[in-house]
Amino acid sequence: MKGILGKKLGMTQVFADDGAAVPVTVIKAGPCLVVQRRTQEKDGYDAAQIGLVEEKPYRKVTKPLVGHFEKAGVPPMRWLVEFPIEAGEEVALGDQVSVSIFGADDFIDVTAKSKGKGFQGVIKRHGFGGGRATHGSMFHRAPGSIGQASDPSRVFPGQKLPGRMGGKRITTKNLRIVKVDEEQGLLYVKGAVPGSNNGYVAIRKARRG
Repeated sequence: MKGILGKKLGMTQVFADDGAAVPVTVIKAGPCLVVQRRTQEKDGYDAAQIGLVEEKPYRKVTKPLVGHFEKAGVPPMRWLVEFPIEAGEEVALGDQVSVSIFGADDFIDVTAKSKGKGFQGVIKRHGFGGGRATHGSMFHRAPGSIGQASDPSRVFPGQKLPGRMGGKRITTKNLRIVKVDEEQGLLYVKGAVPGSNNGYVAIRKARRG
């Protein structure tokens, strides 16, 4: 398997061998179970759909999903994600996926939904510098000109304007794993990971590390 699902627990720090403090994000990864198998002959590609097993069982399950889980012989799960696997790799329904697929100093890509920050102006959303703060400028946090009047008489697509910030699917690439705790199912990842605490994250082995 090239990936696993988990929950972001929060940030802390660990100390390297030379005494340097390393900021890390702690992720509770797995255990996950294989729910569906995609094959080249039937589906045109090789992949495995896995689901995250949580402490509290998922109860709001539709009838189609009930049959989907019963076919795999696994309990209902809240979140399902497909990960590609190598052609010919033996993966059976109900197989467990744990953090043991990763090791210290491995590089990973982490995907999660970023924190929603609501409707924000251009300074917070895009990092604009703003206008003068003195001499009665009355132009402190406004966006300024957004185009020409007579030609082309319109605003170009992609113009940076105020709007909703955050709450999008974000992937942070090439994060280094500092420590793997297989007994507790924890990954200590150097640096920040998108999303809020207790948010779901998908962890993949880095494609370009």
